[in-house]
Amino acid sequence: MPDRPSHDTADAVLAAAVAIVARGRTPDEDLVAILAMATRALGADLGSVFLWDAERGGLALAASVGFPDGAVTTFEASVAGNPEHPIARTAHGQTAVLGVAGATPDGTATVDATWPLRIAHDGVEEPIGALAISRTGAWAVGETGSTLLAAFADLIAITVDRTRLTAMAAERSEWAERVTHTDALTGLANARTLGRVLDLEVARAGRQGTDLSVVLFDVDGLAAANDAGGPAVGDDILREVAAVLAESIRLVDTVARWGGDEFLVVAPGSAGMTVANRVLSAVAGRPAIGGRAYTVSAGVARFPVDGASQDELIAAAATALRAAKSSGPGAVAAAG
Repeated sequence: MPDRPSHDTADAVLAAAVAIVARGRTPDEDLVAILAMATRALGADLGSVFLWDAERGGLALAASVGFPDGAVTTFEASVAGNPEHPIARTAHGQTAVLGVAGATPDGTATVDATWPLRIAHDGVEEPIGALAISRTGAWAVGETGSTLLAAFADLIAITVDRTRLTAMAAERSEWAERVTHTDALTGLANARTLGRVLDLEVARAGRQGTDLSVVLFDVDGLAAANDAGGPAVGDDILREVAAVLAESIRLVDTVARWGGDEFLVVAPGSAGMTVANRVLSAVAGRPAIGGRAYTVSAGVARFPVDGASQDELIAAAATALRAAKSSGPGAVAAAG
């Protein structure tokens, strides 16, 4: 391709690049496709996109075209480790560098052109990296070439920005989903989520004619722990009990924080008493928190003998829990 692409050619190339952005496949594929198009349009041999990487605290190679196998890692290190490299200077200073002498990874002399990458939100521009194009032999980056570089840089910046926005949206959605279904203090499922699980398990046990256990746990003396050591001690005890529950139940069981100091386990089958005793023993073996030892009591109910619905089972487990607590802390009782 000539050093000075015609305006007709430039318009066609940019139209094709815009189509890639508009009808994109995956972010990585789009970035490479646009970079390859920019490299061809400018009659160059090598192309690269460097972006600021917060985790690495510097520039990282996001896409490249034309590099031989094994050369990309060395090239990335030469840019990231040298603030005077034209690509690094452009990323730092956000100023284009046109027609500077460079070299390919194997030492072949090149003429390089770099262009800053930036995005804008609410009128504020944020530098995100640099686009670099390299060509062996003589090369004068004229007006049309500069226009193409600037346009491709904008398209690359849009692609990167869209990728980041998509990732942020996914993270927010995941966070919202997690908040909806989990208890913020303990990380266990919340009562709303376990209520749905229990409904499904009751329906399944009814269809299959199998047992289902419900175990209601209560942290003994949590109010006194809060009064003596403050809410932070009570919260630490709840988190520790939650951890014991998560470690002690089976894979088929589901555990949730049911109330202020209560936890509920839904255990398919008739193993409710076994699960309850395992948890009580594990909690009793944990070290004191804030100078206070702590225990849990438990009430166990079974489907269908103690209840045929969610409400009946939970009521039966609560009655059993009261019976357990009446005999002293760290006790367990069965309904019926």
